[in-house]
Amino acid sequence: MLLDELDAESGPAKSLYLPSTLELTEKEKLLKEVVGLDVSIPDIVTVTTRSDTGAVIFWGISRKLLILPSFPIGEQYLAFGYDVELLRSVFQPDYMVALVLMRMGSFAIGVCRGEKLILSKVGTGLVHARHKKGGSSQRRFQRRQDNEVDAFVSRVCRHARERLESIEKEIDYLVYGGGRQGILLLRKACRFLRHFDGRLLPPMLDIPSPRKIVLESVARRVYSSNIVEWREM
Repeated sequence: MLLDELDAESGPAKSLYLPSTLELTEKEKLLKEVVGLDVSIPDIVTVTTRSDTGAVIFWGISRKLLILPSFPIGEQYLAFGYDVELLRSVFQPDYMVALVLMRMGSFAIGVCRGEKLILSKVGTGLVHARHKKGGSSQRRFQRRQDNEVDAFVSRVCRHARERLESIEKEIDYLVYGGGRQGILLLRKACRFLRHFDGRLLPPMLDIPSPRKIVLESVARRVYSSNIVEWREM
């Protein structure tokens, strides 16, 4: 495991934990202190600023890494050596994470504890594809499609509430998956799901048509982080 490898490393190094809420000027100052002139500070700042969960930098003689964790970094922290304990604590608990995946015509709702899926509901609904003809025919079709979309989104909201309401207080995070527009419609229409607005992980927008197997793969992905490593040529 990467954290075990880093923990075993020796030699000069610094570890920097950056929460997503940290001010840009403070972030730049800390990065200059840790990585010096070895790489482009603006590039790292850009990457870390785009992360909703913050970032961790391990910068030393033997290893140089940038980690964008799947769960939020809660505090700013700077230490000498490869200090991985705070990052371990981010991943150590078996969080309970709700999964709400939706593309027009199909949805999947689940709950995972750690990487294990412990609850699931998968369903479909009728939403016609766009109509290419013009005139009054197109307007009638658009009204019908709008009604189908509204009905489908309401159905997804109802199933989400049925599955999640009884365990709402136990859920640590919620992650949406699917098409961006569909997620926006669901979040706007579903009052119940707004209860989780302060507990959202970054959405997964590359989710295919939601099915049980997709739900299981997302449960595993929840614990995956993005890692960049600089290596000597």
